[in-house]
Amino acid sequence: MDFRGKKYERGSNWSDPEVVELLQLWADESVQIELESCLRNQHVFNRIAEVLREKGIHRTGDQCREKIKKMKLEYRRIKDNSKAPRGGRTWKFYEVMDRVLTSRPALAYGSLSSSMMAQQVLQGSMVESYHHQFASSALPFGHSQHPELMEIKCFSEPNMANSSRIQNVVPRPGFSALHRLRKKRKGQRMRDPLDDLLLKTLTSQRAMEERFLQMEERRFQRDLDVEERRMQLEQRRFELEREHEFRMFNVFAQMLSILKQSHSSSSSSSVAMPRSLDFSQALSEMEGMGGGGGNLQEMRFRPLTKRRVDMHGFCNPNGFQRSPYLSARGNFADMFQGSTEEGYKAYHADKYDEDKNPNGIINFGTSENKLCFDLMSKRLTQTDMDLMEPSLLQYPDWTGHLFLREEVARFLTYYCKAPAPLKAENVIVLNGCGSLFSALATVLCDPGEAVLIATPFYGGITQSIFLYGNVKLVYVCLDSKITGTNTRPFQLTVEKLEKALQDAQAEGVTVRALILLNPQNPLGDIYSLSELRDYLEFAKRHELHVIVDEIYMLSVFDESATFHSVLSMDRLPDPQRTHVMWGITKDFAVSGIRFGTLYTENQDVANAVASLCYFHGVCGPIQHKVAQLLKDRDWINQVYLRANHARLKAAHTYVTDELKTLGVPFLNRNAGFFVWIDFRKYLKTGTFEEELLLWKRFLDNKVLLSCGKAFECSEPGWFRIIFADKTHRLQLGMQRIRKVLEEREQEILAEEKEQPCQSDQDGKADSTDEVIFVSRHQEPTCASSSNLGDLIGLLQQQMRSSDWLQKNTAEQFAQEKPEIYDVFSKLVGKQ
Repeated sequence: MDFRGKKYERGSNWSDPEVVELLQLWADESVQIELESCLRNQHVFNRIAEVLREKGIHRTGDQCREKIKKMKLEYRRIKDNSKAPRGGRTWKFYEVMDRVLTSRPALAYGSLSSSMMAQQVLQGSMVESYHHQFASSALPFGHSQHPELMEIKCFSEPNMANSSRIQNVVPRPGFSALHRLRKKRKGQRMRDPLDDLLLKTLTSQRAMEERFLQMEERRFQRDLDVEERRMQLEQRRFELEREHEFRMFNVFAQMLSILKQSHSSSSSSSVAMPRSLDFSQALSEMEGMGGGGGNLQEMRFRPLTKRRVDMHGFCNPNGFQRSPYLSARGNFADMFQGSTEEGYKAYHADKYDEDKNPNGIINFGTSENKLCFDLMSKRLTQTDMDLMEPSLLQYPDWTGHLFLREEVARFLTYYCKAPAPLKAENVIVLNGCGSLFSALATVLCDPGEAVLIATPFYGGITQSIFLYGNVKLVYVCLDSKITGTNTRPFQLTVEKLEKALQDAQAEGVTVRALILLNPQNPLGDIYSLSELRDYLEFAKRHELHVIVDEIYMLSVFDESATFHSVLSMDRLPDPQRTHVMWGITKDFAVSGIRFGTLYTENQDVANAVASLCYFHGVCGPIQHKVAQLLKDRDWINQVYLRANHARLKAAHTYVTDELKTLGVPFLNRNAGFFVWIDFRKYLKTGTFEEELLLWKRFLDNKVLLSCGKAFECSEPGWFRIIFADKTHRLQLGMQRIRKVLEEREQEILAEEKEQPCQSDQDGKADSTDEVIFVSRHQEPTCASSSNLGDLIGLLQQQMRSSDWLQKNTAEQFAQEKPEIYDVFSKLVGKQ
């Protein structure tokens, strides 16, 4: 039947019962949800029209939509104009529309003019249907009707009996009939895909815009941070250039002063060298110091001929009492302690942990590589490492299992670049390089004899050699000054070795050996082949054994630096007196595994050291693991060394950048785990006592460093910092260091204001290519402190380390300031 005739086109009048049925369907919750979720909703009104036709109301979908539209307009007009009194509205469908459009609770609607009335739901026989009572299956969309929907009754007025009748619309839990019809026609129609596409496009666009704005904000903040840091570095660079120029002119003025006075003076520095003594003498002297019979200052400044051993660096005599249960050696060992041992104990008592103890001590003092635990733990737990044979659980050859010594010989041949394969019978294995130092000192020297070593040096050697074997150390004191033939700070030369040896022999001390650390700890220096040959030739002339410690040989992390092993030489000057040490502790980041190896061609030395291996052996399972590790050449080269060098370089760059920001001088090296730092400008008086106070101040602020005295440095104020640590610990540790230095700088400035006439301390670092930044404190200006040759060498180094001469040429000066240039030219012409 065609229901689209003229009678049913838009504009046809709707009776109140028809409007009630239309509103009942349109107000359903499921219908409202679908209407709001669709951009095109004609199909919804078409289904409403079909349900109405089943009830005998013949309307089209267009007519239903048009009627709802007009009723919504009428509702908004009444609501906006507020034409209804407070007790009710003049339009009989207002409450129904208001409940649907504003989600108000359902009400019973009635005719205010006796033509229409809404009431609460009737029960039982009081309810009559409009045409038919139809069950919940007749509802259109399958959702249960909102519980707030109410019945609607229509009452006819006396003069409208033909067009009105009482009817009840029962509560409908859902429009399931229309829902079934929708499912039936679902396959016949296609939902417009543009709706979903448009919705997805708009959602994606909004998300992209939000992400873009967030990225722009981060980029802008990052640019601000970079620019601020660039400005700080630029300002610092400008200040350093000014300081550098002033230093150059200061040196030049000293040269002119010396030339004018026609004389020069030079001061000779004596080498700090302990005389031979036994433990009873040392103990008696320390007891006298601790009991008030002497003091450290008196001992420190005694003449060399009266001086015994400098105990201040590693002994604490205060309050010491001799134990009747110990020998003199035992009592001396009991009180043997220094800043290194004190700080190490404090660290283990209050160790930093990111979660458990965030306020604990961060250890920048112990030379350990903490960057490669992930790589080593993975490699050491692989299946080839797990082996347990009877031979590994029994007493081995005291020099080490043969399979391990053969693997060590192949390993050293490859990485030391030996010209010929090294022999396994020349390899000896002990539990660490400290044990090797003790054993070599014992078999090469008698008690009271000495070993030559350049300072600063790794302080653990003192314990291994002096405390263990009563063998003395003769110091070749190096300093930071660039004078004469020195081309870098703390440079070891044959002349300095000769001077120290002569002074020791003049004191009646017998020197048996020379110790070389390559790479050097704590300086990070790498000796060239020519330097190594010079040192070995010096030792050969004086018949000295040479103990070469190369424990950091694989920890050279920059391509610009090249390590040369003694074993790489084509011909050793004295192979029978040359002994090379190496271990896995540093290069493989396993300081908890005590393993060291000695290579010597002298079988007498090898046999003597082997007899002491009974006390210093390595257990069998560890020997197997080390052998498996050393033979895995592919993993070492392709995985471990690449990652280790990259991590070391990144950590070194971070720490040195922080030091540059602070304006702290340091030696720029590319080997080892440490940076040698100049904190002398933070010492007011420039003494080791003040250095120790600064070290304790760092420790009080929960960061452990190593002070220069622990390395027997001849200049107070130098510190060693370990950078081979994780980023978060480096950041927190450098923050604590910065805090201490800023506080100390403020204190010094306040003291200088109170005492402006006091002069700065002497002995500050010179500017060289190795010292990246230079202390603000200057060299003393008196002519007697330096000779002309030293000043000329210093001026040459200042010139080589700066581009000042390139920036300030005579031609440029003549163009910028012609008047001053003319005056200067006339003065020069008169000379």
